Amino acid sequence: MGGTRPLRARVSTVRSQTPNDIAWREMHYMVFDLPAQAGDFTTRLAALRKLLPITDAPWVVAVPQERATTQDDLQALLDKTVKMGGEGLMLHRGASLYRGGRSGDLLKFKPFDDAEARVVEHITGKGRHGARLGALLVETPEGQRFRLGTGLTDVERDNPPPVGSWVTYRYNGTTAKGLPKFARFIRVHEG
Repeated sequence: MGGTRPLRARVSTVRSQTPNDIAWREMHYMVFDLPAQAGDFTTRLAALRKLLPITDAPWVVAVPQERATTQDDLQALLDKTVKMGGEGLMLHRGASLYRGGRSGDLLKFKPFDDAEARVVEHITGKGRHGARLGALLVETPEGQRFRLGTGLTDVERDNPPPVGSWVTYRYNGTTAKGLPKFARFIRVHEG
């Protein structure tokens, strides 16, 4: 679902036990494929474009889709999407038949950045990682601290990078406070 309201507001609208007519009128049902339609993705997309918009259901909206035939076209489309607040792109193979689940015919294409941070503390894990490293507390060169727990292998949890060492992490943009989103450990920084 989509709409003009921020994601948290949309989630609140859907979960609310008291319907809010104004909030619901701002919601959209975003359609990007027709699984029951015969044919490959290109054929299904053409059929979808013939069906929408529906005059009696203006809240049902086709997701805009564009063809990118070169690497430069794809990068420009990704940059435009991210600038408008999107996380990334879903890449469809035009000749693919529909099938549920993950496949090489439908891929996520999201930007990411990487950076280095200094390990300042080892944080003991919980549950499965209770007897070993759960996360690294790291500090960026700008002095921001955050936990880095995703991306560590069992071997790295048993023998974590020492306090004071530098690690490389990958992330997808930053929060309003400037902290990395979806930060994940990549390796001990060489150099």
